[in-house]
Amino acid sequence: MGWTATDIPDQHGRTALVTGANGGLGLVTARNLAVKGTHVVMAVRNQRKAAAAAEKIRTTVPGASLEIVAVDLSSQASVKEAAGQVLASHDRLDLLVNNAGVMAIGEARTVDGFEMQFAVDHLGHWTLTALLLPALLRTPGSRVVTVTSTAHHLGRAVDVTNPHLEGRYGPWRAYGQAKLANFHFGLGLHRELRRAGAGTASLIAHPGLSHTDLQAVSVQGSEGGASQRFFHALAQRTGMSADDGALPQLRAATDPAAKGGEFYGPLWGNNGPPVRKPVLRRIGRDRAVAKLWKVSERETGVALDVRTPAGA
Repeated sequence: MGWTATDIPDQHGRTALVTGANGGLGLVTARNLAVKGTHVVMAVRNQRKAAAAAEKIRTTVPGASLEIVAVDLSSQASVKEAAGQVLASHDRLDLLVNNAGVMAIGEARTVDGFEMQFAVDHLGHWTLTALLLPALLRTPGSRVVTVTSTAHHLGRAVDVTNPHLEGRYGPWRAYGQAKLANFHFGLGLHRELRRAGAGTASLIAHPGLSHTDLQAVSVQGSEGGASQRFFHALAQRTGMSADDGALPQLRAATDPAAKGGEFYGPLWGNNGPPVRKPVLRRIGRDRAVAKLWKVSERETGVALDVRTPAGA
């Protein structure tokens, strides 16, 4: 039998932050962590949906330890405010799950002037991770799990001269770039942590084809685009449930045997039980990661410092 949520070890005494925890894979991740005793910080943009999601978890997990923090990943100011709120309440952090994202929407710019998919899927998580690193580094055995997609295979490494695809935007081109950025970010963070001798691990995961509200939002955000409608219908007919789709990121987050730099996904590509997958696309990766680091630091003004903080 494959790995399931029942294999998650006891998590009492641990604190996790999950972005996008109000629905889909994020909600399932938050609920399963809460079942095992984790104190879950639900980092969510829509506070009404966040409250409903927390209540939904409590109906199945009486006594669940939950905390809601408002964060809009498309706004660097909001991310910084949320990180400050978390650090004010939590000196230590065992787990950060960079889960939230948008998919193949029409071209849009954030309040910071960034392309929306790159901003939400990557740049928001870049800043959140960077600012929460002190709490993660102080916590023995802590992990960062960044959620990518099989669409990273279609993406191109970020262009330092045009990261927001001005004049070159396509919904799937932008999504592929954003999810490849997630892939490169998780692996690049692993490299930096290893070089620093830090005890925090960085892993990546993808959910395969899962039937969640992500596809419906994609259809709405693209004003009913044909390809978005196709993948929405495909997910409805053949996709895994959110419960199954969340298993790769849950395994990366909690399996005692999982290690930094590993990649978890469904056994058969887009379906199946969660297993460790080979890390492909090795040629040119170091150069692509270096470009991503340069762009991310330049656009956000936030550097990733993996040096272990004093008192750790």
